[in-house]
Amino acid sequence: MPKLTDSAVQEAIKNSLQTEKNAMNFYHMAACHMQRPQAKQLFELLASEEREHARHFYDLYKGSDLPPFEEFMQQTLKEDQDYILQQEKVLLDDLRIRKAMELAMEKEQALEKELRALADRIADEEVRNIYLDNAESTRRHFLMIESEYAHLMAMVHETDIDTFVRE
Repeated sequence: MPKLTDSAVQEAIKNSLQTEKNAMNFYHMAACHMQRPQAKQLFELLASEEREHARHFYDLYKGSDLPPFEEFMQQTLKEDQDYILQQEKVLLDDLRIRKAMELAMEKEQALEKELRALADRIADEEVRNIYLDNAESTRRHFLMIESEYAHLMAMVHETDIDTFVRE
């Protein structure tokens, strides 16, 4: 697979920055709708980590078309508004923690796959490592959500597995 040009890498970084910001906004919104304290804390943690990911991409971006990081993260661009409205509609149509977690797991899996695919096409080792680190973090997000989902749905939770193992 051919490596990305420098300009294509910068465009990918900018897109990844926006993706992380969108994910942060989604997790903030989901946290606001959660009744269960553990789920609320999980979504708040995920929002915080997505913000950190956005910071990594912001620091890599060499363009001059973005405001300072804090300002960028605070502003609500039209595409942010469209994304938030779309996600909020999904949650409000069937506002259940299960639905929010299923959507979050789906998004984390897709993002991990996208980050790894981009990393494979980036020649710059520092940039590639940022993508791979974010892919690993995204994988951990999926596992955290999956664990809480299993607990919520009264599935066998990994902390209870010994109780259910038969000899």
